[in-house]
Amino acid sequence: MRRLLLAAALSLATLPALAQERTVRVISGYAAGGTGDLMARLIAEYIVPHLGARGVVENRTGANGLIGAEVVARAAPDGMTVLQCPMGTMTITPNLPGVSMPIDPRTELMGISDVALSTYALVVAARGPIADVPGLMASARARPGGMTYASAGVGSAQHLSVELLKSRAGLDIVHAPYRGATPAIVDILGGRVDFMITNLGDVMRQVQGGELRVLAMGDDAGSPLFPDVRPISAFVPGLQMAGWFGVCGPRGIPEDVLAQWSEATRKGLENPAFRERLLANGLTPHFEDTRAFNARIAADLRSWGEVIRSAGVRAD
Repeated sequence: MRRLLLAAALSLATLPALAQERTVRVISGYAAGGTGDLMARLIAEYIVPHLGARGVVENRTGANGLIGAEVVARAAPDGMTVLQCPMGTMTITPNLPGVSMPIDPRTELMGISDVALSTYALVVAARGPIADVPGLMASARARPGGMTYASAGVGSAQHLSVELLKSRAGLDIVHAPYRGATPAIVDILGGRVDFMITNLGDVMRQVQGGELRVLAMGDDAGSPLFPDVRPISAFVPGLQMAGWFGVCGPRGIPEDVLAQWSEATRKGLENPAFRERLLANGLTPHFEDTRAFNARIAADLRSWGEVIRSAGVRAD
């Protein structure tokens, strides 16, 4: 009996540090209802329990996600406070001239694990005159400066994706920035703006309702929900546009805690219900451990920085 009690005590003493804690805070830098908020809630529901803890989502909005990022950067590096980090916060905003950054994600945050890839889609009003990508480009070339595209704001992934398209295809199209994807979609439907490139999850409801038409997918992987829609590279060779959502934390998290998070993410993504919810929202389940995820972040920092400098984009 004594041996059994001693073995149990030793087992409890050697449990992973995270498993002994009650709550993991998952910070979202974006408002409730959007794709970023959804991802934070899915991380809390499907990944955190594999750490032996419960997840609580906190929305800390503002400054292109940097308010939430600051909360995490100032937290103890113990894996108990993490950021639902989208590509824009980690790789676009730090490159954008004119942004007032309370923290620098490049030096104060690190990737923990990737969770999902975000498919981008080029969409137009279903009842509008544009029926396909060749038609869109022909119209733009016939009316230089006469077409408009919407985005969720200056320096957003939507903005830079079209700037990349413009530079690769030699198009002159005017940017119409909005305060988020929702009002931009409203004006596309109203015929006040011609098109938009955005996360598929942002427009799923309107596409499925027949209000918006998907003309092309942003990258060659596409989406299993739209197997017949061609990638933008079929019209502009080499052009790829995609995003991602992952888990990030403050610098200095111990290797064993990072390994626990990676394993929890891998296990979480094996859950069919988790995968189905991601796919239903235009997201592709995608696991990367800490090393691979940080390599992705570094590569995207370089590539989006080049796009920003080439297009001369500034936040002010």
